[in-house]
Amino acid sequence: MSTHAKRERLLLADLLEAEGPEAPTLCEGWKTRDLAAHVVVRERRADAAGGLLIKQLAARLERVQAEFAAKPYEELIQLIRTGPPRFSPFSLKQIDELSNAVEFYVHTEDVRRAQPDWTPRELDPVFSNTLWSRLERSARLVGRKAPVGLVLRRPDGQTAVAHRGAPVVTATGEPSELLMFVYGRQEVADVELDGDKLAIAKLHDSKQLGL
Repeated sequence: MSTHAKRERLLLADLLEAEGPEAPTLCEGWKTRDLAAHVVVRERRADAAGGLLIKQLAARLERVQAEFAAKPYEELIQLIRTGPPRFSPFSLKQIDELSNAVEFYVHTEDVRRAQPDWTPRELDPVFSNTLWSRLERSARLVGRKAPVGLVLRRPDGQTAVAHRGAPVVTATGEPSELLMFVYGRQEVADVELDGDKLAIAKLHDSKQLGL
């Protein structure tokens, strides 16, 4: 049975291939080649990928990622499609699903929404619920540096607290859009913000959301 992560992996690979290596992305300073290299390094070079979270390893990560970005673009796409090697924790189906369903969804949107003619993608209810479940678990982590209090709300009324504080801003939208918002893609996220106007402005312009 196909997992959400596997489907999103293939969608991302297909999109990266279709757009080519020099297309823009929502990741500041990255083109599609850089994004592809990031995905590959994260899964295949644990010795460097730690730099995503540990400052002392950031320089190594940047160096290794640059080395992968210099590889033929077609090779990077194939490495994404085939997935991690057997010795990688990501090769385990459960870890892949927990770690990559959101990762690949967000990065697919990083490419899609950087294009001037992008259109909203319709997600099936099962995947939307999966994204909400992941968001509930990670809300405090990705929202920990928010400059104001932040509550995430689905249209059906379900909520998750991303950051405790005052004043409070409530972001309402589909799980996919809330994910884009709290992962720092506020400009392209289709969410409705309610609260103090100054607090909304601070949150909308904040560079501190996400990992």
